[in-house]
Amino acid sequence: MSNSELFLGAMLVIFLVPYAAWRLLGGVAGWQQAVPLAIMQIVGGVVLGPGALGAAVPQLHAALFTPAITQMLAAVAMWAVMLFVFLAGVELDLSEAWAKRRETGVTAGFALFIPLVAGAAAALTLQKAGISWRGAQAQEWQTILGIGMACAVTALPILVLLLDELKILEQPLGQRVLRYASLDDVAIWAVLSVILMDWQRLGRQAVFIALFAVCAWALRQLIHRLEERDRWLVALVWLLATALAADWCGLHYMVGAFLAGVVMDCKWFERQRFLQFRNTVLITLMPVFFLSTGLRTSWDMGGAATMSAAAV
Repeated sequence: MSNSELFLGAMLVIFLVPYAAWRLLGGVAGWQQAVPLAIMQIVGGVVLGPGALGAAVPQLHAALFTPAITQMLAAVAMWAVMLFVFLAGVELDLSEAWAKRRETGVTAGFALFIPLVAGAAAALTLQKAGISWRGAQAQEWQTILGIGMACAVTALPILVLLLDELKILEQPLGQRVLRYASLDDVAIWAVLSVILMDWQRLGRQAVFIALFAVCAWALRQLIHRLEERDRWLVALVWLLATALAADWCGLHYMVGAFLAGVVMDCKWFERQRFLQFRNTVLITLMPVFFLSTGLRTSWDMGGAATMSAAAV
């Protein structure tokens, strides 16, 4: 089969299998209200990944999800999550965040500090018990802090989706939660730079922040002179440029995409059109992102040890 046929077959599986399972289980009282479709898509990705389908029917898995097809899906997923978190950033009220900066800083600080410390403590306990994934060149403190960081980082796309499912994304509570999570995600990448001892990366991040502030100011001056159609095109260029710069400096393209949206105002776009665009991204692109995460999940690092660590 050609790559185009394999890609279309993989896309068919990605869209059909989780949705069919979600609808079939809809007969259980309250199931569809309690479990968002995105959660089923993530679980579906794990089931279709190398740990389940790949172990049960390795020939089928290898034939459908070849390295070339996996790379194609990863590219679609990358663009999907960039658009999604960008739109979430646009919906975040920056003026409200600045007005409540003390509350945001304190709450986000605790939201970052507590799981980071708890995760690091769990990692230390597991390491003392002989369960460790420490690399050959890593120091013990780097491994412990790295696991703590992994426990503290926010799954921003999932958070935005759940807030939207609960119909509170645009409400004051949803906006507060989004502020806390976004600040934590930016901070956690700085923690990663410290763990990696990459001072060059920290320098690049300082340059990025300075240039980002100047460019964001220029964008806000320009956008009012454009018609709405042009605003959408400029917004996409701004998104790509910021994500590229953020990834270059080590902050990750997803953080850049979110920051690109944060400095924009939702009122610059017609509300109904904005919501339609967000729903289109959610329906047509985000399933690929949710499933691609599971498709990359591997259990090669040890079954019992992995499950024990996950339970802790």
